[in-house]
Order: sequence, then C-alpha cells, then structure tokens
Amino acid sequence: MVGPQFRNINHLARMSRQSLLIQAGTLKSYFPESQIERKGEKELTWVGIVTPSPLSATYTLKLHYRYNEGAKVYVLDPKPLQLADRKTVLPHVYSTPEQHLCLYYPVDKEWNTGMLYVRTLIPWACEWLCHYELWVCTGIWHGGGIDHETEVEKQTASSKSDGNEIVADKKNKFN
Repeated sequence: MVGPQFRNINHLARMSRQSLLIQAGTLKSYFPESQIERKGEKELTWVGIVTPSPLSATYTLKLHYRYNEGAKVYVLDPKPLQLADRKTVLPHVYSTPEQHLCLYYPVDKEWNTGMLYVRTLIPWACEWLCHYELWVCTGIWHGGGIDHETEVEKQTASSKSDGNEIVADKKNKFN
C-alpha cells in the first residue's frame, strides 16, 4: 500500500507557486496593451481590457496579487456596474462598491498560486461578466457559486444585532 504522502503527487505540483515574473510575462503576451506593476515576487497588479463575448460590452479589470493574501479581481470600468431592476447589490461579489468579484470558493481550493492567471482568474472573470450581463437583463443569477454575505449585508446584520443588544441591555437594566 502506498503511504498517504505519495497518493497524489500531482497535488504537490499544482500547489507550487508560479513566479510573478512568469505571471507578468504571460499576462503581457495575452494582453499586450495591459499595464502590469510587479514588486519582485511579493506583489503584482494587472489592469487590462476584456470583452467577454462578441456581444458583450468592454470592461477594464484589475487583478491584484499580494503574497500570502491571494489574488483579487475587480471591475474598474464601467463603475458603477448597472444593477438589474429592483436589485440593490451586485450578485456574487465580495463588495458591490469595490466591484470585487467572487470567482472561486477558497475553501474548496479551486484556485492556487500554481495556476496561471490567464488560464484561471481572467477567464473566470470573463465568465462572471457574461453571467452579469444576463443578470442585468433577467434579474436572475445563472452563474452558480456559493451564497455569501456581501459587505453591505454584513454591515446591515451588524447594525441590527447592535440595535438588538442595546434594546436587550435596556430591558435588563429596568427589570
């Protein structure tokens, strides 16, 4: 029987971190007009223009990677993104005001630093944008994913619980 350390040797290869020099070069080869700022092997910022499909609008994306913090993808333009009728926040984002996209579920390790941005995060952002365009028209998110609270929802829940604690404290004082 093979020991647990040898069961999935490919897992180790997938987890090795891609050099940011390789990431920057690959991004520049796919998006020659893009802007890239790299700080050694610690941080990389890419800003580029994408058109997710032949029928799509054009979007400016920002990908920001910082060592030990992971990669984040934002829509810089247009800002703000249009909302679907009767909706107050964007679907499947970490922050509507920042337009910080939710592209993968970190707990399931769907993305890691051994993967090229041009084969994962950028195409995933384009797919998110296609689903976003359908959502604007229909009001229904077809992009799947895990439901999670946005910053607005967290703040609303926090202010409600703070208010409940104040009311509870007042009741306890007078009882």
